[in-house]
Amino acid sequence: MSKHHTNILIVEDEPGIAELLRFTLDAAGFSCDIVVNANEARAAIGAILPQLVLLDWMLPDTSGLALLQEWRAHSRTATLPVIMLTAKGMDEDKVRGLNDGADDYITKPFSPMELVARIQALLRRKVPELGHSVLKYGTISIDTDRYQVSVENQAIALDQAEFKLLRFLIAHPERIFSRAQLLDKVWGDHTFIEERTVDVHIMRLRKSLGLAADYVKTIRGVGYKITSHSTS
Repeated sequence: MSKHHTNILIVEDEPGIAELLRFTLDAAGFSCDIVVNANEARAAIGAILPQLVLLDWMLPDTSGLALLQEWRAHSRTATLPVIMLTAKGMDEDKVRGLNDGADDYITKPFSPMELVARIQALLRRKVPELGHSVLKYGTISIDTDRYQVSVENQAIALDQAEFKLLRFLIAHPERIFSRAQLLDKVWGDHTFIEERTVDVHIMRLRKSLGLAADYVKTIRGVGYKITSHSTS
């Protein structure tokens, strides 16, 4: 089975950091392109949309933040996963960056292992929508390309929130997630949702799943997980 080819665009004008990023990403199995300023980044994005961008906060021609605002204003790049690289650890900058659409931050100097973990976490959260894989768990089957779900080969109707929640849980079977973690992982861009709302979506999801509702377990005082007592 061929793995999806994940291409990452690095927008970084310091050659030493750019090469460290390339080395780190190559070792983790990603392919990457390096550009050194906002104009080159615009040209690269215009030609081919990458799966993720590592964007330096300070660029020679335009600030990374200004470039990010441009991308967020266009439908083609509005949901492009972006991690900002910044030498500053200042909280107000981070808040401003998140408000302007960055998905995550990593502060230089960074740990290569942490960077790869952050990239993988962000891709898991945002890119399944771009894929066309079928996820299966027990009697549940999810076609992530067509947004279709079936239980025992019978199609069932889920709303978008239920679909995203089920897809995330099935992608991480047997793992317990707190309400806060589910908010972050499933609704990461909409942090105004209250934790109680997760319970409502879980309840609706169980109702929609019908015969497969028992897969979604409540772990009292902790959160939720998808599990099956049958051994594979």
